Amino acid sequence: MQLTTFDWIIIGVYFLTVLLIGVVVAKIAGKNAWNFFLGGREMPWWLLGVSMVATTFSTDTPNLVTDIVRQNGVAGNWVWWAFLITGMVTVFLYAKLWRRLDVLTDIEFYEVRYTGKSAAFLRGFRALYLGVFFNIMIMASVSLAAIKIGGVMLGLSPIQCILGASVVTVIFSSLGGFRGVVFTDFLLFFVAMVGSIAAAFFALGHSDIGSLGALLEHPNVAGKTGFFPEVERDSLGALTDENLNLWMTLLVIPLVVQWWSVWYPGAEPGGGGYIAQRMLAAENERHATGAVLFFNFAHYGLRPWPWIIVALASLVVFPTLESIQMAFPEVDPETIGHDMAYPAMLTFLPSGWLGLVLASLVAAYMSTISTHLNWGSSYVAHDFYKRFVKPKASGKELVLVGRISTATMMVLAGVLALNLQSALDTFQILLQIGAGTGLLFILRWFWWRINAFSELAAMIASFVFAVTFRVLDLDWAWWVELITSIGLTTVIWVTVTLVTPPCDMKSLLMFYKRARPGGNGWNPVRESNKDFLPRPEAIWPQIWRAVFGIFSVYGFLFGIGKLVYSEYLMGIVLLVVASVIALKLVRSREIGGKP
Repeated sequence: MQLTTFDWIIIGVYFLTVLLIGVVVAKIAGKNAWNFFLGGREMPWWLLGVSMVATTFSTDTPNLVTDIVRQNGVAGNWVWWAFLITGMVTVFLYAKLWRRLDVLTDIEFYEVRYTGKSAAFLRGFRALYLGVFFNIMIMASVSLAAIKIGGVMLGLSPIQCILGASVVTVIFSSLGGFRGVVFTDFLLFFVAMVGSIAAAFFALGHSDIGSLGALLEHPNVAGKTGFFPEVERDSLGALTDENLNLWMTLLVIPLVVQWWSVWYPGAEPGGGGYIAQRMLAAENERHATGAVLFFNFAHYGLRPWPWIIVALASLVVFPTLESIQMAFPEVDPETIGHDMAYPAMLTFLPSGWLGLVLASLVAAYMSTISTHLNWGSSYVAHDFYKRFVKPKASGKELVLVGRISTATMMVLAGVLALNLQSALDTFQILLQIGAGTGLLFILRWFWWRINAFSELAAMIASFVFAVTFRVLDLDWAWWVELITSIGLTTVIWVTVTLVTPPCDMKSLLMFYKRARPGGNGWNPVRESNKDFLPRPEAIWPQIWRAVFGIFSVYGFLFGIGKLVYSEYLMGIVLLVVASVIALKLVRSREIGGKP
């Protein structure tokens, strides 16, 4: 595939724009840690919300969706659609709590919520575990997608892809800090949306397809378009073993168990990571809540269908892995997977559009990587270096440490990316590592009894079980391994919670006054205080708003899907109902209504 001069101009203009933003905001970002890592805590909801969406536009996301659709159909996307439940709970229960803490990073939470040496150790360990180890895993997964896109579309070797993609990103991230990231994300959002829609449009125009209707009627797509897995029964009327396994993996486990029990970047139960970073950077509680609400609507409700259309089209053009290999013989056979079908479909784009889509993919890569670099380096600089190495470090010194750690993490992520194989495999590995910790992250805000030992036990247990299952390589279904890890990890951390002493009452009371969580889980702490404390805010109204938010977003998701499938009446009904609910939510007291 040959890029024309016009394509290169489009790509070059984007690179120059991004670097210009980094240079312009570099002086402000370098003033102190609050500016470098949180943009001065004065960000509006719309900018932060768009930034969250742009971050999840990453180059590995369309590859992952394509991998899922090709193997399990549209219904396979429930493995990540189910995380909407987590997201909506974060919107109405946790966003305001995070903003009230007034901390620089979500890892600082540990020494606000817990006490003693165990809290300090937990903060330092989590800073390195999440900020370095886990963060590098995520960036490696994104870089793997860049390798596959560069190999298919530009004929580059894996090392060339990593070097080219990472150098500019590291320079940009080191210069502009968080402020540069969110400003660039705003540009990326629109470029990436246009690029993904264009990719779907030209995929449908391929000579083997011709139109959306022809695609949906093609035999290669048969059985792949349902919103839910098909039901296959044996002669006795029971689900076949294979079909049961499919239902459990794709729908039951994600909707019933996964959303509350598994920690996954960007969908952490109770909020965390770069989502928490943006809530902490918001102008106030309402802006924090509005930002996460916008993110959930855009991420789950509005954006998936262009990727799904390209994935379905790839089943016609490249029905097998062998057909992908034959079309791109210069690509390393070890990197060939179903996730490569997405960049393979992009090779049919005409000049001009090809440059724009490539620019959008570069933008998506830079957005995700720069977010994770800034987020991870904030842990290293603030929660490890300043807390344990040099407590009196100046703001400029912390910025320097952040910039050094940015470059180091990018190098390590690039090395790891060269040894990964599949987007879906990486996704499942990350789910297993975080299995069983989610419930703790939900309850630690609302149950006073949880302590630092609870979190240490959950984190260690989930990691040990994930590694054990990988090493033993048991002939178990993936969902059986996941449920086993969740069950054992939960039993362990709850037991540790009950047999270890709680945090001291003085510290618990300080946290309660600061965060003001609702419900009755803090009654023992409230009752221990001689001074009058106002009654806790009721949780059920917030939960009901989250439920309505879930229905609204799924209404947009499936309403758009029905329109794509030419079922116009049902599509319009779903969109109207979803819009009415969304309007009510936006006018609620947490976001736009009267306090």
